[in-house]
Amino acid sequence: MRNVWQELSGLLLPVACAGCGRPRTELCAACRAVLLGRPARRVRPSPTPPGLPAVYAAAPYENAARAVLLAHKERGALGLAGALGRALAGCVRAGTGRLGTAADPAGAGPPRAAAPLLLVPVPSARSATAARGHDPVRRIAVTAARELQRAGLPARVLPLLRQRRAVADQAGLGARQRRANLAGALELTAAGERLLRRGLLRHDRVILVDDLLTTGSTLAEAARAVGEGRGGDREPSVHGGCRAAVVAASPSAFEINRN
Repeated sequence: MRNVWQELSGLLLPVACAGCGRPRTELCAACRAVLLGRPARRVRPSPTPPGLPAVYAAAPYENAARAVLLAHKERGALGLAGALGRALAGCVRAGTGRLGTAADPAGAGPPRAAAPLLLVPVPSARSATAARGHDPVRRIAVTAARELQRAGLPARVLPLLRQRRAVADQAGLGARQRRANLAGALELTAAGERLLRRGLLRHDRVILVDDLLTTGSTLAEAARAVGEGRGGDREPSVHGGCRAAVVAASPSAFEINRN
């Protein structure tokens, strides 16, 4: 019911840009360009948590990008999922070697592979999803998969991870505290385990997706859960392990990669 009200309120109430407040538009051209105007880049937090896969992001988590993500995630501005999904799709393309900005997907053709890319959303706590009235990461991932398919890159969303224990609120925790808080918190779903047993889950086709990277602890834990379920070599790499894509990352994670 809440989702229906969110959709109707977007039609009936005055609209302002989620990024800067400009009236009469949900997302102005300038704020859209923050998300879609530049190629995605590989990011790496410092310190880097053990097991963090290669991560690509569209924008630093500040100013307009931060405001748009929060509007979608916490205030139910569901119409923003289109732009956020396109930004995420650009990050997925960058991680798989297909070049082009999120706004202009032109570039090399899709990589030769029998299996589609599997976008695996990082799960939120059920209580958080219920309180928000929607699953923001999964919504963005679905939009990203559609964008990739339109560009000729087979992709699908598979929610293969779940929380197996409660975790504390991450707000205010440092990098070491976040790693301890999340250690062992995720596991494969029953469906994910079945895919593994049947040999249908190729580790090199898995793209972990989230809306934001701060310390990297959440993505490192997600990669651990996927690798542990798979067995064998758990060391993530660009060529043989899973990769990750996020809409935004801490500004410092971009600065580290300037050298």
